[in-house]
Amino acid sequence: MKQIVAIVKPYLAERVLEGLRRAPLEALWVHEVKGMGKQKSYLDQYAGDDGAMAFLPKVELSMMVEDARAEEVLERLVEIARTGRMGDGKIFVMPAQPYERVVSI
Repeated sequence: MKQIVAIVKPYLAERVLEGLRRAPLEALWVHEVKGMGKQKSYLDQYAGDDGAMAFLPKVELSMMVEDARAEEVLERLVEIARTGRMGDGKIFVMPAQPYERVVSI
């Protein structure tokens, strides 16, 4: 099992979710997050001001995917989310341990 975490611009989130509608996902979580990083030296203007932090709004999509289907989901995710402009986002892939349900059905 793999956990795929994609951090995208808010306006791309709906398009990504729509594109992943039929993807072979075991689970999916969506979070509104804020973050900062190097984006066209946008943060350089705040370097001298300790009180100012330029946190940009993003959307985090966390997905659980079977190992055999992870590459397929990643390819689809990149195809949908990539616009070619700086700040499109990041994708992280991590191994996930097997889990048990908290409540039996």
